[in-house]
Amino acid sequence: MNSLSGEQAMKLDKQLLLDMYERMLKIRKFELKVEELHLRGILPGLKHLYIGEEAVAVGVTFNLREDDYIGSTHRGHGHLIAKGGDVKIIMAELYGKKTGYCKGKGGSMHIADINIGILGANGIVAANIPIVGGAALSAKLRGTDQVAVSFFGDGGANEGMFHEGVNLASVWKLPAIFVCENNQYAISTSQSKVTAIPNIADRAKSYGIPGFTVDGMDVLAVYEITGEAVARAREGKGPTLVECKTYRFKGHYVGEGSRELSYRSREELKKCQEKCPIQKFKRTLTKEGILTEGLAEKINRRIDKEIEEAIKFAEESPYPSPEDALEDLFFEEET
Repeated sequence: MNSLSGEQAMKLDKQLLLDMYERMLKIRKFELKVEELHLRGILPGLKHLYIGEEAVAVGVTFNLREDDYIGSTHRGHGHLIAKGGDVKIIMAELYGKKTGYCKGKGGSMHIADINIGILGANGIVAANIPIVGGAALSAKLRGTDQVAVSFFGDGGANEGMFHEGVNLASVWKLPAIFVCENNQYAISTSQSKVTAIPNIADRAKSYGIPGFTVDGMDVLAVYEITGEAVARAREGKGPTLVECKTYRFKGHYVGEGSRELSYRSREELKKCQEKCPIQKFKRTLTKEGILTEGLAEKINRRIDKEIEEAIKFAEESPYPSPEDALEDLFFEEET
């Protein structure tokens, strides 16, 4: 697992680095607010938080253009925000309001915005892999240099859709990047109990494609490796499998409570939380003179204001009407 050094980081555009930091922090603050609202009984449905994994979404998507595609998971808020999703519209969807991305009908696990390449979050494990393959095939057939990225977890890597999707993408040399967010647990099952190899990226060899394992708590490491994969895809050289070793700081879902300590220890959780990707990146930027305390506070205030405005927008938005249940449906006409 590798990472950009401080000297290498300085070669990147300073505004890009600050934007990456701000986007990571926005994800963290958004998710903390979602947790608070859910525990207060304000938000309906299940919520799966991305806290601790912010470096993966940001490191990957900052290599993408607006017209590139991503496929997300049940733990998708971070991917959506990283790709440029509007937190007001995301929040409205979580509230079940008509102004949400799916008009309040999809909720946390089914948010999509085709206009910026977000093909949708998906509550079915690994289900976005063939969808992303389809998007990549579309780009190849249309002769564009667009790429498609699939996010999935270590649990998803053991699903049939992973093997079928990656294999076909390799055979057809599709412009796809498969990003495994290995947070070490599929709900409560440790990866070590269900996967015989230490690194999921090693499976890339069997499909004849490059595979890399990277520190998913280091946004610069993720950015560097993904940049190489994206460039390869745009050049028509086919897919890449990128495994990001990361960790979720919260339970599998909001409200899991003490149950999470039945499958992982307090010591393990504390040790991993000490590797916080946001704090790590902040220290790097501060050391290199890119981020000052004054600027950091300014960014904090800007994000807090944006999230509060998102909540206000969501709370003041209307719920869908009963008649809306019949909209956006597709019927097969009788012949």
